[in-house]
Amino acid sequence: MSKKRELFKELRKTKGTQAKVARDNSISTVYLRMIENGTFLPGRDLMFRLSNYFDVPVENLFPDYFKCSDTG
Repeated sequence: MSKKRELFKELRKTKGTQAKVARDNSISTVYLRMIENGTFLPGRDLMFRLSNYFDVPVENLFPDYFKCSDTG
């Protein structure tokens, strides 16, 4: 989960600074930065809140989490 979430970063930039987006979602800037950089996966509720905030499907916002592993 160390891959940066590029779509997340692009969408965040359309909303403003990391500080603004963090404040809008009642989380710390450090926490938002960790989510954006892919070093931390938010809990389910925050995933869906961010999905609604950016108006994109949660699967698109966190593809590293929803990636299917095809075993056969």
